[in-house]
Order: sequence, then structure tokens, then C-alpha cells
Amino acid sequence: MKKLLSLLLALAMLVCCFAFAACGDTADDGKDTDTQTGEVNGDDTGDTAANADFKLGVILLHDEFSTYDLNFMNGVEEAKAALGLSDDQIIMKKNIPESDACYEAACDLVDEGCDVIFADSFGHETYMLKAAKEFPDVEFCHATGTMAHTEGLANFHNAFASIYEGRYLAGVAAGLKLNAMIEDGTITAEQAKIGYVGAFTYAEVISGYTSFYLGAKSVCPSATMDVQFTGSWYDETAEKNAAQALIANNCVLISQHADSMGAPTACEEAGVPNVSYNGSTVEDCPNTFIVASRINWAPYFKLICENAMKGEAIPTDWTGTIATGSVVLTDVNTQAAAAGTVEKLEEVKAGLLDGTVKVFDTAADNFITVGGAKLETYLADVDTDDAFTPDTEAVADGYFHESEYRSAPYFDVRIDGITLLNDAY
Repeated sequence: MKKLLSLLLALAMLVCCFAFAACGDTADDGKDTDTQTGEVNGDDTGDTAANADFKLGVILLHDEFSTYDLNFMNGVEEAKAALGLSDDQIIMKKNIPESDACYEAACDLVDEGCDVIFADSFGHETYMLKAAKEFPDVEFCHATGTMAHTEGLANFHNAFASIYEGRYLAGVAAGLKLNAMIEDGTITAEQAKIGYVGAFTYAEVISGYTSFYLGAKSVCPSATMDVQFTGSWYDETAEKNAAQALIANNCVLISQHADSMGAPTACEEAGVPNVSYNGSTVEDCPNTFIVASRINWAPYFKLICENAMKGEAIPTDWTGTIATGSVVLTDVNTQAAAAGTVEKLEEVKAGLLDGTVKVFDTAADNFITVGGAKLETYLADVDTDDAFTPDTEAVADGYFHESEYRSAPYFDVRIDGITLLNDAY
């Protein structure tokens, strides 16, 4: 019996020795797969603990009833799922105006333990910057802003996307619809006038409506455009009224850079084709919705969360593209779109990706003109100051280099073919 007990004890010690050696081998290897990022890290236990404590705070100008803000919210949800974050790791503050309320919301999010805080509206920037200076250990990210690349703060970042390429593609779909209307006798070539509901006369809006117009003009050369501004990012009544006024002014197709269902609803009621923004309106506007472009914010949210969790720097000034999955189109509504739209959009998209198609092409004859002359030089306001002083030559190599010198748009050229019906904002 004693011999049996001795043998069992020896076997147990041998197992323990092997187990200890195995633990030593794992520690010496120093590598494991991070369950959150899928990347190899030197200290899996530390990373897992840090990721469990990680929090993202999001400041929204409006709420889910705004197509603009809903698009950000959807991006957060997609990134959350991809990273395996829990609901309590995301804190959203909705209906935060472009005022000191944004700074207060940012401070609240710091107090709630957020590692990264993001705000989605242009007017939030100065308040986010104020918070970033006060809390250097927290990362502050801001969409559509212009100041990160000149402020030089390690924890303050801007982001946007080359949405002008998405709007150009949507414009191609609009131009094809105009061609179909010309061919079936609904309108003449001279009546191919687009109406556009814009929020403000900011570069972001000007870049957007111009790229949309150029996309339409690339397939329908007789196209012109009228633009009506509302003076608000989100005002359903004003946007609907603006669309109705454009329709009354003989615009035969409407698009918009505004955040409500006002313009799409006006189009559905009037039976006028519509190209939306930030998401499909086909459910409410099945007879008139053609397509919509939008920025997909999920890749950026995933990037800033991953980098923060890994302790890596977040890009100071980030521009998402078609290639990064940040610029996308909704499905084409074939009930309202012209035949062949899907195929043509794929063709133009391929050209944008390989560089053979340039949205702001200044080399092509009669494509972009200002006062009848080709645009051969333009000083853009890239390093924005209080006087919005032009400081950077943006035309080179036959095109305007939009969003290459900073993420936020700076194309604010007023080109031929586009008429501004009001200019108060």
C-alpha cells in the first residue's frame, strides 16, 4: 500500500512539474490573441482588463429623428458589435447644441469614465477643444472640424470622409434620371434643372452640392441647378418648404444636404424624383427615391476605439474614402431610377478608385468653369483662421485636391451652372 501511495505521489509531482513548465513556456512566449482586436499582444490579461473598462462617449447635435445623427448612431452600433463592446461601454448624449452645453457634456462624459469622446457637429469644435485642453489624458474626436491639424494637441482629432465622391456618384444617378426624362418626353434637355436644399453656405455644403451637380453633368451635359438654403441643419418645415419652392421654380429633380425628411416628403407628394442623403427613404418615398449617399462612420469609430484600447495614437486628421468603406451608397430603387443606373454607378466608382475619374476635374473642357473660364488656380482656406484667409493652392495636376490637405471640405468655389436662390446663411 505504501508503495502504491508513493507511486501516486510521484506521478502527481510529475504532473505538477509539467504543468509548471507549460505555464513557464506560455509566459516566455509572451504572445496571445486579443479577444477584442484579434491582434497579437504582449499582455493579453492586461489588454482584456483595459478593454472591459473602456468607454466611448458620443455627443450628438440631435437624436435618432435626424438622419444625420442617426447615421452616426448606426456607425457606433456597428463598431460596437465588431469590437464586442457592451452597451454600458457606450454613452450617448443627444440633442446637445453648439454651445457651452457641448463642453459641459464632454466634462460629464469624462466624469463617467470615457476614454474617447466624439462630437458630430461642426459647431461643437471649439467646445471640444476647450475640453481637450482641460483633460489631456482623454482622447477627443470631432467630425467635420478644421482645427486639429493646426492646434497641435496630441489628444484632439478631426475626421471626415471624401463624401464628395459619394455625392458625385449620386449625381450620376440623378443625371441618368434626367436623361430618361428627356428621352421619354417628360422634359426637354433645356428643362433639366435640379433643385438642391442646402443648410448653410459652408464649404462642406458647397462641396457637396457642387460634386452632386458635376456627377449629374458628367452624364447629362445640359443639367443646371438651383440651390435654396434653410439656415439650419435640421428643420423639417423649412426643408419641405424649400423643396416645394424649388419644384414650383421648375426644378424636376431634388436633392439635399439637410437632415430631415422634409425634402423627400415634398418630392413624394409632388411625384418629383429625389436623391436623398444619409440613408434610404424608399420606405416612405417608394415612387420617387432613387439613391442616397452617406458617410459610413463605423470604420472610424472602430479605429479610434481600437487605437485607444491598444494605447496607440489616433490620427490627427483622418479622411475616410470609398476604399476604407467610409463612403457608400444605398441600394438603388429601380422603381424610380433610370434603367442601367446600377451598372453605370459601378463603372464610375471603379474610375474613382483607380484615379481615372476626378470629381473636381479642372482639365476637362467646359466641366468646371467660373465666369466662363476654366479653373486653373485657387487658394483655399485650409489652415482656417478667424478671417478665413485663403492659404493653400488647391488646383494641381488637373483637378482640385479636395480633402487632401485636411479632412474637412474646403471646396467653396461658385461655379457656372449653379444658381443660389438665397445667400443669407
